[in-house]
Amino acid sequence: MKNSKLYEADDKMITLIADNYSLLESLGRFGINMGFGDKTVREVCEDQHVDTDTFLVIVNFTINGSTYGGEKVCIRTLLHYLKASHEYFLGFQLPNIRKELMASLDENDNLARLIMKMYDDYAHEIKVHMKYEEQHVFPYVNRLLSQEAVSDYDIETFSKHHGQTTQKLKELKNIIIKYLPSDALRNNLLTSVLYGLYKNEEWLDQHARVEDSIFIPAIREIEHKQKQNDVSVNISRMISHPDSTETLSDREKEVIVSLVQGMSNKEIAEHLFISINTVITHRRNIARKLQIHSPAGLTIYAIVNHLVDISSVKL
Repeated sequence: MKNSKLYEADDKMITLIADNYSLLESLGRFGINMGFGDKTVREVCEDQHVDTDTFLVIVNFTINGSTYGGEKVCIRTLLHYLKASHEYFLGFQLPNIRKELMASLDENDNLARLIMKMYDDYAHEIKVHMKYEEQHVFPYVNRLLSQEAVSDYDIETFSKHHGQTTQKLKELKNIIIKYLPSDALRNNLLTSVLYGLYKNEEWLDQHARVEDSIFIPAIREIEHKQKQNDVSVNISRMISHPDSTETLSDREKEVIVSLVQGMSNKEIAEHLFISINTVITHRRNIARKLQIHSPAGLTIYAIVNHLVDISSVKL
C-alpha cells in the first residue's frame, strides 16, 4: 500500500527510511551517506550539502505522487540526482543483472544465447536514451542556469524525444518465465534475476516520471523567465539609448506610430499610400533593428522616444 504521509523537513531521516526502505537507493543518488543518527531531514541535507526542498519534492513525489512545487526545486540538485541515477543504473544495475543472468543460464544452450542478446539490446537502448540526456539535455540546462542565450534547443524537444523503453524488457521477462526449462538451482537464480528485472522496471518508470513531472516543468519555468528577461533587457536598452531612433527611417517611424494607434496592415498602407507588402517589409525591418516584436513593446518604445504622447495611447 502506498504511504500517504507527506514528509517534512523536521521529520527524522530514519523515519523516512523505516517507512519506505526503497528510499535507500535515492539517498545515494543525492549523495547522502548513511550514519546520520537521529537527525532530521533538514539537518542531514544541510550537513551533506543537499537542497532540502528538492530532496523532499522528489521523495514525496516518488512515494505519494504528490504534485510538483516548482518554486521549491533547486535545478542543480535535481541535475545531480538525475546524473547520479544514470551512473547507478548504467554502472551498477544493468551490469549486475547481466552477471546474474549469465550465471543462471546454460552457456551451451542456444536459447540462452538469444536471451543474452535480448538483454544486451535492452541495455543498449537504455544507455542510448540516457546518453542523449547527458550529451544534449543536461548541457542545455547548464547553459540556461548560466544565463547563456540558447536558441538551438528547448525542453519541448526533449519532452517529445523522451519515451520509455519497456517493450524489449517485457518480451525478455515473458520468454524467461514461459520457455526456460531449469533445475532447482537455476530456477532459483532465474527467479532472482526476474525479481531484479521487475524492480528495475519500476525504478526506470519512476525515473521517467520524475523527469516528466518535475524536471521538464522546472526547465519550462526557467525558459519562460529567460524569455521575459530578454524582453525586459530589450526595453531597458531602448530606454537607456533613446538615440536608437536614428537607426529607423522616417517611414519606419510612421509605421510604428500607426501600429501604436491600432491600425492594421491594410489601414497603414492606405494611410501612408504604400502597398501592404511594403508595410510588412517595414515591420520586419523594425523588429530586426529594435528586437521588439510585441505591440506593447513598440508602444513603450514609441512613448519613450517621443514618437507619440502617452495621453494619445489607449492603454
